[in-house]
Amino acid sequence: MRLYLLPISTRRTLLYCQKLDTPHLAKNKTLVDKATSKAAHLWTSWEKKESGWQKTVVNYGNAALRRIPYEEWGLKSVPPLSARRRDDELQGVDKIEVVYPETVIPTTKALGVLQTLATERQSLHRQRLIWCLIGMPISAPFALVPVIPNIPFFYLLYRAWSHWRALAGGKHVQFLASNSLLSLSPSPILKSIYPSLLPASSPSTQTPPSQPATNESGAPAANGEEEEERMVLSQANGRELFKALDIPELEVEIERAIEQVEVALRKEKKEKPEGAGKPKASTTIEAEEKKEK
Repeated sequence: MRLYLLPISTRRTLLYCQKLDTPHLAKNKTLVDKATSKAAHLWTSWEKKESGWQKTVVNYGNAALRRIPYEEWGLKSVPPLSARRRDDELQGVDKIEVVYPETVIPTTKALGVLQTLATERQSLHRQRLIWCLIGMPISAPFALVPVIPNIPFFYLLYRAWSHWRALAGGKHVQFLASNSLLSLSPSPILKSIYPSLLPASSPSTQTPPSQPATNESGAPAANGEEEEERMVLSQANGRELFKALDIPELEVEIERAIEQVEVALRKEKKEKPEGAGKPKASTTIEAEEKKEK
């Protein structure tokens, strides 16, 4: 597999895992992978319906899916660490590259950005997973309603699975980092794309996304303030990026991430008191907790 670090703004980065087709993995799909594939096919068949309750469920469901944070989708793209996969990775059968634009994320800080993305939301996903498991038995009586399936139960089931996958993906990345199984691979393709997308300031002065502002020695900035967060990708340039990488499935991930970050920045700018300091480096979890309350 291959891990991508794709900066969306000067403070936020999309983590995406590209699963490379290998014969030994294709023959050993887990039950979770098979169930996920079957559910995806069912959902696709419902999307093709012209009308009816299936079409209504799909329309509302797709709207709800777009509200799931892009960070969660990114962690979910990393497969869980099975015993077989662990052995293959430790033995060097599977090579894991970390691909990133060196013009935005310096090589010396790439692993730090990756580890931050893998760990910063763990407590949130664990807490939400517990609440989903508590809510599932409560929603079970809705199954008595005839014809229409128990939508609340299945929604909580999906969210529980989603939080579990995000936790598992983060732990997998941590395992790779702690065992030095990651190969840093600055991408010439990304390097050619990102310079034109950066703000007017010099790339060398940019703080790697998902990392606090620091001085040249790596210590926190002495002035206590941080550079204002700005977008480095737009929807148009995002399409250019996934086309250059030749990863069609990355299109929806980039589109979702850009949309969510743009909304978050507009909200932060609107709520920011006049004369207040610069925004914090990472407000993603706080915003998500307020949104879901």
